[in-house]
Amino acid sequence: MALITKKKIPFKISPRLRKYLTKYGREKELPIKYTDLLRFDNAFPLYDKKGKDTLWETVMYPQNDLEEIYEALKIIYADLKTDGDAAVIKHLVVDRVDTCTYANTKPFRIRIVNKINDNHDYFYIKLADASRIYGLELEHLLSPNVMGYCTHEDTLVEEHIAGIPADQFMNNHLNDANFNPIRLSKEFIKFNERCFVRLLGDMHSSNFVIIVTPDFEDFHYRLRAIDFDQQSYESSKSVYMPQYFKQNNAMIQMGMQFLTPESVKQYQAEERTLIANRLREEKSRMHDLIETMKKDTLSLPDNLESLKQDLARHYKNPSFLNCKSMGEVVELSLKLVLIH
Repeated sequence: MALITKKKIPFKISPRLRKYLTKYGREKELPIKYTDLLRFDNAFPLYDKKGKDTLWETVMYPQNDLEEIYEALKIIYADLKTDGDAAVIKHLVVDRVDTCTYANTKPFRIRIVNKINDNHDYFYIKLADASRIYGLELEHLLSPNVMGYCTHEDTLVEEHIAGIPADQFMNNHLNDANFNPIRLSKEFIKFNERCFVRLLGDMHSSNFVIIVTPDFEDFHYRLRAIDFDQQSYESSKSVYMPQYFKQNNAMIQMGMQFLTPESVKQYQAEERTLIANRLREEKSRMHDLIETMKKDTLSLPDNLESLKQDLARHYKNPSFLNCKSMGEVVELSLKLVLIH
């Protein structure tokens, strides 16, 4: 069983990481910073449609700050979605700003509504944590998902990742008439492999979503991580494998019921091949990212030492013991994908 007992330590963006973000268009000038959103003077709990506390709070701003903050938020949304096309702003209103104080990055979630059709969307403003940024960038380069985010000094802005939270899916949709357990089990195996190869931790059912897409004969599923704080930080390999979280037991048991060991190995090999192809396609950018990551401190010395030993045993490869940083551990893990 995977277990995280201590809260993760955040790491500031280093000058070398800032240089990388600037080179690849992630660092931008923004009209408002994370600290500006802390100027609220009131907050009240946010409940879902069933009256359950969401653990988010809706914040209220003083009237003399409200217009400035909301206008800046609309500009950021336009920059995130339309590369700064200001024409879309006139159709948008900020409906709500929520905060979640227990999360590592203490995020603000902004609900944006289109006045023309009443459609809504979200985006997030958070304290920038280097671990999370490396996690987002690795997800962008190595997964089938495009990650929309940008940074400005100590502020991180992220697009909302739409999907059914995995815990809700397991509670409410496993008995749906059109549910296909084999396809979902396959995608869980591939998701597990992606997380382990690039060392993204803490993928229990609250930290990833399931996207359901109707196909011409059936339904297709995709599992997407939504929390990237635990990128190569923890000490145990099991933390980087969703299969070891008890919150994911429903999916794990489903896989044991519907998949053979041969099928599991096949899906693992398929995912590693896809990752290897992406590594080759993004060779230059991956090189820049990993070289930057290798020089940054992203974990505690004890965590690094323990994980090196864990992975050396897992892969039967003593080269992990020579790694001097989490970036080097990730680099070696990815190199093994290219070999096999």
